[in-house]
Amino acid sequence: MATKTTAQQRTEARRAYDAYIQECPTRQLLDRISDKWVSLLLNALADGPRRYGELSRTIAGVSQKMLTQSLRTMERDGLVTRTVIPAVPVRVDYELTDLGRSLLPIMQAIKGWAETRIEDVLAARERYDNAPRE
Repeated sequence: MATKTTAQQRTEARRAYDAYIQECPTRQLLDRISDKWVSLLLNALADGPRRYGELSRTIAGVSQKMLTQSLRTMERDGLVTRTVIPAVPVRVDYELTDLGRSLLPIMQAIKGWAETRIEDVLAARERYDNAPRE
């Protein structure tokens, strides 16, 4: 068995987490955090724990299936915690973890950029759609 030099080991380690490589797990993570529901949920949980129903009312248009699925994958990825509080009816709270909070400034910045630059994007779309095509 051939041994690897330290430089070769470092190169392999860098390649192991290169999102440009199809099999890289960071690509899966980028796909997950770029999902619109995940982005909106992270922002909705910025001020503290929220109940499922609160999240559903806050994020217009999200189906029950997508909300549940998104929260489960976020919990699996360590971005949120799910706390069941025994009561009648049972109460379930969702809250950002430290890992989720570390992603929050980035997601808030993207949301803010989208809200402030939408007019520019709409104007660009209109120019593009109205431009003559060869």
